[in-house]
Amino acid sequence: MLDNLNDIKAFILVARTGSFTKAAAQLQISQSALSYTIKSIETQLNLRLLHRTTRSVSTTEAGEQLLNKVEPLLNEINFQIHNLTKFRNTLSGNIRIHATDHAVNNFVWDKILPIIQQHPEIHVEITIDYQFTDIVAARYDMGIRIGMHIDKDMISQRISPDLKMTVAASPEYLNQHQPPITPDDLASHNCINMRLPTKGGIMAWDFINPNGERIEKHVEGQMIFNDVSMLIKAAKAGLGLIWVQENRILGALQSGQLVQVLEDWAITYDGYYLYYPNRRESNPVFRLFINALKI
Repeated sequence: MLDNLNDIKAFILVARTGSFTKAAAQLQISQSALSYTIKSIETQLNLRLLHRTTRSVSTTEAGEQLLNKVEPLLNEINFQIHNLTKFRNTLSGNIRIHATDHAVNNFVWDKILPIIQQHPEIHVEITIDYQFTDIVAARYDMGIRIGMHIDKDMISQRISPDLKMTVAASPEYLNQHQPPITPDDLASHNCINMRLPTKGGIMAWDFINPNGERIEKHVEGQMIFNDVSMLIKAAKAGLGLIWVQENRILGALQSGQLVQVLEDWAITYDGYYLYYPNRRESNPVFRLFINALKI
């Protein structure tokens, strides 16, 4: 008989992440301590729950059954405990959010700041990341992505207007290079690229042609970054053209530091959506954030 629910939670986290390293980091314990905990569970049950190799961790048949049977029960326990906050005069709990810097800075922070200030017993963790993270496996309460990237089994809610993309460069760069008239002209320009974290590839630039059709361009240039703020900094320094969300550079456009080109070809994407894996609206802390972020 297992007498420590935290040990079971540790097993679930290892099984869901498929990694002792990631699970130990989230639990804020050492890998050796986590490994000891899992071995202790297996010893008590006299069953092997995990297959371990140097590269991966996966559940055995017994481990998969334990995971599928016990995790919903623990989730229900946590859900009911969270619900007890309605009997208190103050709200308390933890919220973990996964989003990009653009989403947080433009559509999240100003809305949740009053909640943080008014409810000191609510603890908020925000992870800034461009990767398409599995928020269930990583134990986030909610994530934020552009609408077209939301998995169909997620519950989602729009939190921003549509996002217009734009190509821009400094006046100095455009004085030295003939401004592009069509996306094909980008082949003769120094384009500052963004490397995607998910697969390590270079992000293509999308446009809408006069017939309303989407076209994709793979451009080349001297510099590659994995952070949009550095793209903008390089463009301001006159190093080339960038392709970013228009509202990221509104200040630079208004001040004349950057100039838009190819405006007739600009594409607009669905805005940002907050998404989460199951209905937790009855949790008052969760509901508070949902209501604050919706538009």
